[in-house]
This record gives sequence, C-alpha cells and structure tokens, in this order.
Amino acid sequence: MSSVQLGFWVVAMLVALAIAFDFMNGFHDAANSIATVVSTGVLKPQQAVVFAAFFNFVAIFVFHLSVAATIGKGIVEPGVVDPNVVFGALVGAIAWNVATWWFGIPSSSSHALIGGLVGATLAKAGPSALIGAGLGKTVAFIVVSPLLGFLLGSVMMVVVAHLFRSRSPLRVDRVFRRGQLISAAAYSLGHGGNDAQKTIGIIWMLLVATGYAQAGDSTPPWWVIWSCYLAIAAGTMFGGWRIVKTMGQKITKLKPVGGFCAETGGALTLFGATLLGIPVSTTHTITGAIVGVGSTQRMSAVRWGVAGTIVWAWILTIPASALIAAVFYGLSRRVF
Repeated sequence: MSSVQLGFWVVAMLVALAIAFDFMNGFHDAANSIATVVSTGVLKPQQAVVFAAFFNFVAIFVFHLSVAATIGKGIVEPGVVDPNVVFGALVGAIAWNVATWWFGIPSSSSHALIGGLVGATLAKAGPSALIGAGLGKTVAFIVVSPLLGFLLGSVMMVVVAHLFRSRSPLRVDRVFRRGQLISAAAYSLGHGGNDAQKTIGIIWMLLVATGYAQAGDSTPPWWVIWSCYLAIAAGTMFGGWRIVKTMGQKITKLKPVGGFCAETGGALTLFGATLLGIPVSTTHTITGAIVGVGSTQRMSAVRWGVAGTIVWAWILTIPASALIAAVFYGLSRRVF
C-alpha cells in the first residue's frame, strides 16, 4: 500500500472514530436532555429519547457553525494538528466518557474532547501551541455555564411560583406537564446545536491538516455536518440510563414545574453560548439549573454530597482526558 493510500485510510479511520465519539456524546449526554422530563413522568423513557433525538438533529437548521469554528481554529494552533494529535484527543475523550458513564457520573463530553485536544497538543509541541483566548473562555465557562444555569433556573422558579401562587397544585402540575414538552424541546435543540458542532470542528481540523479541506473554507464539507448531527441524535436515541437516574432524581426531586424551569434556564444558557461560539458543557449547564431549582424550595432539598461528586468529576475531566490523550498520542506515533 502506498503512503498516499495509507494516509487516506488513516484519515478515514479517524473520521469514523470522531463519529463514534459524537455518538457516544449523545449517548453519554442523553441525560441532559431527558432526565427532567423522564423523572417528572411527563414522558416515558422511550418517548423521551426519540423526542430529544429529533430536536438534537433539527438544530442543524437553527444554529450557525460558530462553535465548530472555535474548536477547529481557536483552541490550538492549526499548524500543529496532525492525525496523531486528533487520534490522541479522541481516545482521551472517549476513555473518560466511558469511565464516567460506567460510574453514572454526569461529566462533560465537551470538556473531555477539549482536554484530549490540549493533552495531545502539549505532548507534541508544548504550551506555545495552545491559543490562550479560545482555551481561556472555554475553561471560564466550566464555572460560568453552571452558574448561569443555576441563576436562570432559580429565577424562573421564583417567578413561576409567584405567578401561579393562587392556582391549585393540580392545576399547576397540569399546565407544566405540557410546558415541559416545550422546555425539553428547547434544551434538546441547544444540546444538539452546541455539542454536535464540537465533533464537526475536530473533523474539520483533521481534514484541513491532511489536505482534504482548505484552511480558508468558511464551512466544513456538508457530509461532515450531516454525519455529526445524525450521530449525536442516534446516540441520544440509545440513552445513558445510569446518568439519567443521577440527573433526574439523585440531585433533587423534581416536579413538572421544576423540570420546566430547569430546562428553560439551561436552554437559554446554551442558546447564548452557541450564538457566541463558546463550546460549553450541557452537563454543567443542566446540573446548575437543577440545583438552582431545588435550592429555591429549601437548601436541604439538594443532595449536596451528590452535587459535590459531580463537581469533582468536572474538575478532573480536562486534566484526566489530557493525560490519556498524551499517552495515546505517543503510542500512535509508533503506528502511523
């Protein structure tokens, strides 16, 4: 086999691995979209995953590819990227996702991917190859996105409680069981719009680095966009039930009104970040919103021990996936 043919098959393998990561992203993060609507009993699990997957895919028609551009051109210097860097990044992200899924911990697929990219890049070229501005705003939103989710979720809950204070609990429950369909759709739309674009950015970066796309192109090839949105929707269809239980019931008990407020607060955060081209964690966002909703009832309504475990997973995600990626970058250098 010639070096050109070998290069083609390496790129094809990496594209397939990226699509597999995107599928796992949907699988791992399905809980973000459906946990509240399942735990409140508004939809059955099988209905919820189909519902969420549909809106994950519909996001292809709604959002500009700003997040993909940030991942593809704004985290590491494009000239440093090669197939080995992409391989290390993807393996680091996938390994961390599998580990956290196994233990039912809602960690960030997004930050696992970014951590993997950073780790592989550091292993190849050192800190000078990182782009401080893009990486800085991504790291900042590890804190900002759950805080925004917390703030918007709690404010929504206070406002709704005030507006419906004279209504009977049965009436409130009936209204927000319907309302949750809208809020869950909005959150799933934001989830698909932000998360699918991260894999689009990785594949775009790979194609540019290997000469299969031009650096000056304003958008990646159409097949990359459609493949990534289809993959994340398919992953959501299969769902990550271990994490659904943690997100939907272990942090705090939710009623339909609480689910509506959490999803709406989280969706607003995701829409804003996606429009600004900031890759954020949908896991961080919805967790913050759920905690915000629970804390408006009483502080003891939130299981802070569970929340603390989740926060530790957030803190460890980037360094852990970076370390794994650096190791696999080095190993890949011996193979291709």
